Amino acid sequence: MNYTEGTVVGKRYRLDQPIGRGRAGIVWLAFDTMLHRTVAAKRLYLDPTTTGEAADHARRTALQEARQATRVVHAGAVTVYDAVQCENDVWAIMEYVPCRNMADFLAEHGELTPQQAAYLGHRLGAALATAHAIGVTHRAVEPGNVLLCDDGGVKITDIGLSQPPADPAYRAPELATGTEPSSSSDGFSLGAMLFAAVEGVPPFGEDGTGTPVVPRRCGALTGALLKLLRDDPELRPTMQDTVQSLHAITKGSEQGLVPPTAPALPTVPVLPQVVTVSTPPHPPAPGATGSMRRWLLIGSAVVLLAIVVVLVLAL
Repeated sequence: MNYTEGTVVGKRYRLDQPIGRGRAGIVWLAFDTMLHRTVAAKRLYLDPTTTGEAADHARRTALQEARQATRVVHAGAVTVYDAVQCENDVWAIMEYVPCRNMADFLAEHGELTPQQAAYLGHRLGAALATAHAIGVTHRAVEPGNVLLCDDGGVKITDIGLSQPPADPAYRAPELATGTEPSSSSDGFSLGAMLFAAVEGVPPFGEDGTGTPVVPRRCGALTGALLKLLRDDPELRPTMQDTVQSLHAITKGSEQGLVPPTAPALPTVPVLPQVVTVSTPPHPPAPGATGSMRRWLLIGSAVVLLAIVVVLVLAL
């Protein structure tokens, strides 16, 4: 079907204008006519060479996967609101995020620092760990699926959605032999992506099969990345362990990445702090304390004697 501006899919989502094209499909800025909100509508990838029953099965699978993706709720993941079928196409309806993808950012601005990459990996890894906890794998963790938001946030998109084969530069080696994607293969892809973001080249070349690249710029990030890039998926750390390691590398910093498309933050003047120090009263000297105690005892004795005399005279 040829989609144009104004087309309504799923009987409620009006397509307003195309805003992007990724390997997984075309993304439209759309409007939810039922809830009256702006959304992003993505036509999911379906292998154009399949026909007949195979094509029907692919559509059913894509629709099921998109509906499963609606269960992934995390601040570091683009939320999938709905999944609908229109004619022979499957659409994922997602939150609209003003942003640019990481691939474009790196092409324009170059490599990240190890601390920046650790922060980014910590946020994305936490989102992936949430998805893995409910049995959803991403299957294509790569720069084109990472969004650097205009407000300074970081989100990963297309978790669990039907996509063309992953970029071999970031694909876990076991997937090339037909092994099903897993949380461990997502971990490898995350490590390969962060490696490329810092070093400027993927860890095993553009086709994923070259001589391992020796890390030269990764610094404190090196150990965590090399663990994720192990050939044996059983020897890679869990995503949750990776998140903890990356968070430690950031040293608790929450500054994050602010893309150049983000609005400038207002400058807040730093005012000098005025500290008021109250001086406590000086305690009496030890000698003065002893004298005071003696005079108090004498005074008390005199008063007691006077009371006794009065009582005697009254008898």
